Amino acid sequence: MLNFTQNENQRMIAQMIRDFGAKEITPFRKDWDDRSHFPLELFKKLGELGLMGVLIPTEFGGSGFGYMEYVTAIVELSKLDPSVGLSMAAHNSLCSGHIMAFGSEEQKKKYLPKLATCEWLGAWGLTEPNTGSDAGNMRTVAKKEGDSWIINGAKNFITHGVSGDVAVVIARTGEIGDSHGMTAFIVERGTPGFKGGRKEDKLGMRASETAEMLFDDCIIPDSQVLGKVGDGFIQSMKILDGGRISIAALGQGIAEGALEASIQYSKERHQFNKPISSFQGISFKLADMATQVEASSLLIFKAADLKNRGEKVTLAGAQAKYFSSEVAVSVSNEAVQIFGGYGFTKDYPVEKFYRDSKLCTIGEGTSEIQKMVIAREILK
Repeated sequence: MLNFTQNENQRMIAQMIRDFGAKEITPFRKDWDDRSHFPLELFKKLGELGLMGVLIPTEFGGSGFGYMEYVTAIVELSKLDPSVGLSMAAHNSLCSGHIMAFGSEEQKKKYLPKLATCEWLGAWGLTEPNTGSDAGNMRTVAKKEGDSWIINGAKNFITHGVSGDVAVVIARTGEIGDSHGMTAFIVERGTPGFKGGRKEDKLGMRASETAEMLFDDCIIPDSQVLGKVGDGFIQSMKILDGGRISIAALGQGIAEGALEASIQYSKERHQFNKPISSFQGISFKLADMATQVEASSLLIFKAADLKNRGEKVTLAGAQAKYFSSEVAVSVSNEAVQIFGGYGFTKDYPVEKFYRDSKLCTIGEGTSEIQKMVIAREILK
């Protein structure tokens, strides 16, 4: 039976993030957003707090928490700055999560302690310029030569594509379209033939680095293969099941942040000698927003509970990600409307929530892909 009461760890994490964020995030978020600046130093501090290794077992230097605590951390960070929540989630669930799930004992011992403290920042490379949702058609190729692999190709829209110290990269090792023709590799920054490329100038999530990763005769030893050769795509789909819970939590943080700002503003803003919250047109918007936010939270924590228990989360994760991301867009849109002209300025946070929210309906599988996954699962 799912218990909806926050546990002590969740309450501790939430308060810690609120206290930390008031000093280290909120005062700087507009500047980061304006300059499209990735605050790497912030993530080093989050590493010191244990937030960059939330799910990593304590034996590897992590916090050893479960998905309830992980979701809480993303939600609270995203209420402060969704860009920070996005980067924290990508580091945890994609790069670290992939190594934790499929790495050998030697690989875990080598990489997880550094990732847990953010001594090393993680990246994860699946998407390519011409293969977004169609990942099975990727063109990045890895060829075996002796005891090494030579990787050639390019990945794009990669979180930490430039600044990441270590990346999990999926490359084709078989035929195009073969779900067993791709392999996952661990590639360290500084490896000859591997470099970051163009950084994207984005609508939102501007303080989270999104960039290309380029491979030009990048030679890595066979010891850098993650799991079995040919299992890279299958591994990635399993990683994305958990990653979708991360993006759902990101959307939840955006929606909660936009709702809280709207409630506060509606009480303070007066028109016709009354707070605008007293007008039905505004109060009904707030009622709809609050209900959507609550429903989104229930879907997310159901998925997190299933993940904690080691059960399949393909359906629950897709439902949570789809619903939460659409709610983030809807609620932040209504928040801008409630703020009126001020909502269209950067003097208030809702315009940033509005811009940031759209990424949630695209990243780690579009809303349309989530519908395909949901339909496939319920029609089995």
